[in-house]
Amino acid sequence: MKILVSGASVAGPSVALWLGRAGHEVTVVEIAPTLRKGGYAVDFRGEVFLTVLERMGVLGELRKRQTGGSAMRFVDASEKQLMRLPPEFAGGELEVLRSDLSQVLYEHGRDVAAYRFGDSIASLHETAGGVDVTFESGLEETYDLVIGADGMHSVVRRLAWPAERVTERHLGYYVAGWEVPNTIGAVEDSLLYNVPGRMASVSADRRDPALAQTLFVFKSPVLAYDRRDRDQQKAIVREHFAGLGWRVPELLEGLPSATELYFDSISRVHVDRWSTGRIVLLGDAGYGATFGALGTGTAVVGAYVLAGELAAGNYPGAFERYESRLRKAVSTTQDGSQAGRFLAPPSRFGITARNRMLSNRFLMGQMIKMAQKMSTLIELPAYSMQQGSTQQGSAEQGQLVQE
Repeated sequence: MKILVSGASVAGPSVALWLGRAGHEVTVVEIAPTLRKGGYAVDFRGEVFLTVLERMGVLGELRKRQTGGSAMRFVDASEKQLMRLPPEFAGGELEVLRSDLSQVLYEHGRDVAAYRFGDSIASLHETAGGVDVTFESGLEETYDLVIGADGMHSVVRRLAWPAERVTERHLGYYVAGWEVPNTIGAVEDSLLYNVPGRMASVSADRRDPALAQTLFVFKSPVLAYDRRDRDQQKAIVREHFAGLGWRVPELLEGLPSATELYFDSISRVHVDRWSTGRIVLLGDAGYGATFGALGTGTAVVGAYVLAGELAAGNYPGAFERYESRLRKAVSTTQDGSQAGRFLAPPSRFGITARNRMLSNRFLMGQMIKMAQKMSTLIELPAYSMQQGSTQQGSAEQGQLVQE
């Protein structure tokens, strides 16, 4: 089949790799001009996630790039330590930078899938014979299937799903991050500073100790802003953190000159069905939470299941089986997403209670075990997706999509 994948972060390159190996003609379209270099570390916990990475053939390369995890040290304004969380709390069994993960997936899949950067989908029109796609560049093409793997603010979801079928729930917080020169002597341990409803943190960049990475979280109702206006987003961050002590003023000084800024609400997406006709959603586009819900691992597993089910039968049944295998597990991990309240409790009492609870080694150990067990909610079938030529694969898979 001729398949279009929208998004080249994690879910898109993952499913493109599998589909390309199965012999499909796959194109990945990405609005950014290149692979995105920003982003934070992401982790994988549990046998299910690691098994999929191994089957993809990328686990060895990712182990070479793993960060080893970072301890999280919560401090007061004088930098006195209030609580320390060990590296395994945030880092899981395998932690890598999101940009490294995207790069590895891209390198392993670019021989079997085409990538088109600097373009995006402008319109979708499904017919009996396929999906007619018009791109922002003006190019027009028809595909057998379209996969929306383009994140929480999915263009595919916006174009193909009526608003009443989608729920985007704001969880009460926003998150921002940018790179600054490491003039403050930041080390690999993340330093985190709290006041009620706000958190600022900094840690040395693992690739270049001369740089440091920031992470700011703040409580807020829904804000109106332009997602492509970086200056407006920087102004929002400065407004919400003005007047704070600790290292916040120095970190904010590096904000105006930051070339890359990550800024988003902490939200959750729920879609009544993950597919409509020949179009299907994958990862955060269909079942995402901004962070704190095993989203990266779930996207990688989802890509494997979606591609595997397409190899096992025609697309309507494959889409149904893909969703039935993952829906319950995804809903459970989404319900556990409380990253905003954890990082920036809304009251002084909440901050104290969190610190005391996680200073208890037994409770901390139970939380780590609970996170590892979440992956066991996902059933991992064994699919046959063999490497093959595009021509052979297209002939074979063409039989599978006949209705």
